[in-house]
Amino acid sequence: MSKRSLVSQQLDYALTTCRDGLRLLRHRGPNQIQFWFIALAIGIAAGFAALFFRKGVNALQTYFYGTEDVRLLHSFAEMLPWYMILIIPILGGLAVGIILHVFTKDGRARSVADVIHGAAMNDGRVETRAGLASALASMITLSTGGSTGREGPVVHLAAVISTWVNRRILADGVTGRDLLGCAVAAAVSASFNAPIAGALFALEVVLRHFAVHAFAPIVIASAAGTVINRLEFGDVTEFTLATTGAVQFYQEMPAYLLLGLMSGLIAVALMKAIFWADDFGNLVQEKTRLPRWLRPAIAGAMLGGIAIFYPHIIGVGYETTSLALTGQLTLWNAIVFAVLKTVALAITMAGRMGGGIFSPSLMVGALTGLSFGLIATGVFPDVSSSLTLYALTGMGAVAAAVLGAPISTTLIVFELTGDWQTGLAVMVAVSMSTALASRLVDRSFFLTQLERRDIHLAAGPQAYLPAMLRISGVMRTKDDPHAANEDRCWEMIGEGTYIDANATLEAALPMFETGVNFIPVVTLSADASPPELLGALFHVDALKVYNRALAATAAEEHS
Repeated sequence: MSKRSLVSQQLDYALTTCRDGLRLLRHRGPNQIQFWFIALAIGIAAGFAALFFRKGVNALQTYFYGTEDVRLLHSFAEMLPWYMILIIPILGGLAVGIILHVFTKDGRARSVADVIHGAAMNDGRVETRAGLASALASMITLSTGGSTGREGPVVHLAAVISTWVNRRILADGVTGRDLLGCAVAAAVSASFNAPIAGALFALEVVLRHFAVHAFAPIVIASAAGTVINRLEFGDVTEFTLATTGAVQFYQEMPAYLLLGLMSGLIAVALMKAIFWADDFGNLVQEKTRLPRWLRPAIAGAMLGGIAIFYPHIIGVGYETTSLALTGQLTLWNAIVFAVLKTVALAITMAGRMGGGIFSPSLMVGALTGLSFGLIATGVFPDVSSSLTLYALTGMGAVAAAVLGAPISTTLIVFELTGDWQTGLAVMVAVSMSTALASRLVDRSFFLTQLERRDIHLAAGPQAYLPAMLRISGVMRTKDDPHAANEDRCWEMIGEGTYIDANATLEAALPMFETGVNFIPVVTLSADASPPELLGALFHVDALKVYNRALAATAAEEHS
């Protein structure tokens, strides 16, 4: 055999092996070793994306505010002329508005809620063009006075990376969702140097299940993201705490239970403020016919006006959070800063400027805990632990209630601070806050956002799966051997009982509650001409398809 033939055979064998590997990844990815290498690659890519986003924000903040240390941003901003503090957010909002107007359909920055939606209803895919534009817009927002966090845009940016991979390998739903979880875990880990919380955040918040098949690749990706963070910043925590002191268990536990309930109410107030501000902004925009690209600039002007007097609201707010965690604020300052941060966050979100909610909720939570601690230690000084512990507990309790993620939030608070000795107090408060807040909103900020868009994920698969099943794929056509009686179909159409072929089972299933066995399916034209009969949707067929979808979801979540 010639040397050329041997090389040709080896090349054919290699190509065949690659094709077989891709086929396995598409259909049986979570069970294959190759999938773990894909997860590792996505973890590395998402980790670098999170790192570049963070360094980009830092560089722009340094440029605009002249700060040498972005962790001391508001201290540097206090030294700027008042007109600069006012102008910077306006210019940033104007740039954000133009970017989102050009590159998105609705002028809205994408964030964690859109990633959860993509995981549940779009086989782990998100919008790529709008996602990249949102990342750029959020970077500008965080750099020019916006009062949000970086985790939201970073999570969506990572989801864009996994979406690109999913489309290249033609991944099915299970594989696509697992790769999306890998990207999210790596992004969170790289952003906060929190590998355990990053993995659990992807499972608890984004995928919303703890299936065994997803655990190993997500952990691999999370570890990769953490390594990237530590190569750049070292093995350091985001916040440095003083000694927290021991909890006076028997005497003090009621205080932490009460702090948890208070934190739940604060979290609900924070979320409601954002939604109220968004509704108010929509109303004003509709009444005044304000161009949507100008809305972020108006919000920037409002933020700049507040920042002239209280620059603490600028950016993520790590400096103020650190002051709260170390007990260096008075009761009055802690309360005022918490209220102003909530107002600034609501303005930023309602102004469609982009960014995340996690870091602001940490700041509000730390200020809430410190305020509670100052009162508690003043009333009962002999049975109270340190102010730091109250601030740390409040930080975890508020953030957990906002995210609807008690497990991952508890762990990320520990990893952000490096304090693992106060677990009982934090867990007690977190459990109370999430239990209370989940009753007053749709489980979390993200799921409530989706509910406001008529995307019903909070109630579980039984609520959102019907919206994914189109009638055109379930109905029996007129030439089906077991088709509905055509004359009866036309009678029902005359009575107004019919459904469009483009609708979903979400609209069809309630119609069967009237007692009919089938519903005529029609095509409706835009020129008001009579509908065209295509077939009929039978109740039994709809239930079979719905049950199969429920079974497939249950199988994925328990595999």
